[in-house]
Amino acid sequence: MLSTDPFEVPEYLVTLARELPGLAVAVAGADHPVALESARRAAETGAIEPVLIGDADAIRAIAKEAGWELADTRILHEPDEEKKAEVAAALAKGREVAVIMKGHVHTDALMRAVLRRDAGLRTDRRTSHVFHMTVPGREGVLHVTDAVVNVQPDSGEMLDIINNAVDLAHALGTETPHIALLSGAEVVNPSMPSSVQASEVAARAADGEVKGAVVDGPFGLDNAISLDAAQLKGIDSPVAGNADILVVPNIEAGNILFKQMVYFLSATAAGVVMGTKVPIVLTSRADPPEARLAATFIAAIVAAKAPSD
Repeated sequence: MLSTDPFEVPEYLVTLARELPGLAVAVAGADHPVALESARRAAETGAIEPVLIGDADAIRAIAKEAGWELADTRILHEPDEEKKAEVAAALAKGREVAVIMKGHVHTDALMRAVLRRDAGLRTDRRTSHVFHMTVPGREGVLHVTDAVVNVQPDSGEMLDIINNAVDLAHALGTETPHIALLSGAEVVNPSMPSSVQASEVAARAADGEVKGAVVDGPFGLDNAISLDAAQLKGIDSPVAGNADILVVPNIEAGNILFKQMVYFLSATAAGVVMGTKVPIVLTSRADPPEARLAATFIAAIVAAKAPSD
């Protein structure tokens, strides 16, 4: 039942990445083979210029074994995990890098360093995570948010999550993303809190709290992604069956949804944190190389298109 199809980096991301000027990317915890290989693959495309943070001797030894010449690559020696993250955040604060990539450091250590008030990387929005999901052999992209950072967002936090996802979609070329607020059904049911919240968030979005997108809900998953399912139930909405972004009610729903797509469909789940002054590539040890590369491309594209202060 599990898919054996190979993972793929979407060709349109490769095309967009070729146009990038080689943005500086801080790799927090580059002293590990997986992290270093991820940085190497992205650097070889010319899309990024990595700044490698970690134990310098380990970085050079791993690179030598992999046949990667590091003569022109900046290496910052820092063996301590907490400080690796802090160095990456400091580089972003000083605008020496445009993206932060999680390497061999724990997610909580990296996010703690980024979200410290004195790090200077917070914005007026809540931080959130977006998965860019693509399935081999199928056209189109589906974004899932938030399956990683926000556990049980309230309505205000959900609007921040939506606006972060809209920014990402705009950067990748979707002018007016269609956003479906997911629940267990397509009608408001007081006994199903996520449906009530979805209705409230959709109303607030329509009143101007979300711009450059069409937001509606609640939707069951079937009605959000299948036009046939939506028509059978008589749902009249421009989002029904046409969703670009799926907003899940909580982290459990998002975690289950994206992992189903990965394991049943070989979907490439490229994860990026938004809502900070620089995008963050947030990878997992279980991620295939394709997901790491796609996420790096996405973060670099977002950074390149971000308005300057």
